[in-house]
Amino acid sequence: MRGKIGIVVGLAAGYVLGSRAGRERYEQIKTGFLKVWNTDPVQRQVEKVADLGKSAAMALPSAVWDGAVKITRAAANKKTPGQKLDAAIKAGRDSADDVSRGAKTTAAEVKRASAEVADEVQKAAES
Repeated sequence: MRGKIGIVVGLAAGYVLGSRAGRERYEQIKTGFLKVWNTDPVQRQVEKVADLGKSAAMALPSAVWDGAVKITRAAANKKTPGQKLDAAIKAGRDSADDVSRGAKTTAAEVKRASAEVADEVQKAAES
């Protein structure tokens, strides 16, 4: 029992002492981060990434819509039910591939843009 109380007292003392120094250090880190974050080069890169994200968000729904239209057209043609099903399945696979390619391209662009932002942040932090 004595050991448990000692641990609790030690943890409490460490928390109190650490939180005082920790809060000051946290404020220093926060101030430094905000100084770098608010520089013009970093904000330009942030705007680029935001614009890229918006355009990517618009591109994928249109790819999904185009795929749905292709599937509907394939299923609506004048063939036997089996042929309609086969055509719809093929159109669905093709559309899924298109959406997948679009998502991969978008992800690659976002990674590239975020790497640029990281480089700008690092440059700003070093200067």
